[in-house]
Amino acid sequence: MSVSDKEKDEIEKSSAPLMEHLIELRRRLIWSLGGFFVAFLVCFFFAKKLFNLLVVPFKWATKWAGLDPHKVELIYTAPQEFFFTQVKLAMFGGMVIAFPLIATQIYKFIAPGLYKNERNAFLPFLIASPILFLMGASLVYFFFTPMVMWFFLAMQQAGTDDQVQISLLPKVSEYLSLIMTLIFSFGLVFQLPVVTSLMTRVGMLSSKALAEKRKWAIVIAFIVAAVLTPPDPMSQIGLAIPTILLYEVSIWAARWIERDQEKQRLAREKQEAGETVADKAPDEPPTPAAS
Repeated sequence: MSVSDKEKDEIEKSSAPLMEHLIELRRRLIWSLGGFFVAFLVCFFFAKKLFNLLVVPFKWATKWAGLDPHKVELIYTAPQEFFFTQVKLAMFGGMVIAFPLIATQIYKFIAPGLYKNERNAFLPFLIASPILFLMGASLVYFFFTPMVMWFFLAMQQAGTDDQVQISLLPKVSEYLSLIMTLIFSFGLVFQLPVVTSLMTRVGMLSSKALAEKRKWAIVIAFIVAAVLTPPDPMSQIGLAIPTILLYEVSIWAARWIERDQEKQRLAREKQEAGETVADKAPDEPPTPAAS
């Protein structure tokens, strides 16, 4: 069977009536929403414990500033503020926990419409994406949040005869918004190698183009960091530097993909050349029967 015949068979297998696609889409949406709802309920039940876990970097920053970490205090100024903060935290946690399930359902929905080699190419990125997001979130939790809070704590002012006392008393909603913004920003930036690798694999990008745009990428990294992070230089530089490093990783990954595609192309041409020679070879003469 020729290559074109195989492609036709895959197209026929992947084609389905519109109603079947809609039924399949509904099934995947039910699984995704159900997974998110269950994760949301679990996170809301443990919302206070999760919030206390998110306050740990604030305690580290307090210790760095030479203050008592046991006296960390957050406030809320509206009766319903902490409740909606817990709802917001549960939604964020539910989305993070349910993301592997949601991504799997998306992959299962689009996989029948892809060729086998496209499915094999897409699957590693499906695994790499949540891993890279967790790496970015871990960097925020263990390093950048304590550093940012230490920067803000350093602005406090002790009360004396000549100056008024100024203390940092963050609101629960504002602290959660800060750490969620940092986690989302770093998690999004850490997807850069995945996005560029996919675009390279489909031919929309090349390692040469990425290398030529390196200077522009550095400028854009600092602009994006200024938009996504709080208005302090430490968090902006802290996001820009990993972005630039990830851009270099993206160039390396693009080169690796291009080399792999070139090897596959040469192997394919060699195989096709061998098949052509075999088709053109004359038939062997019949072996004479034994007397």
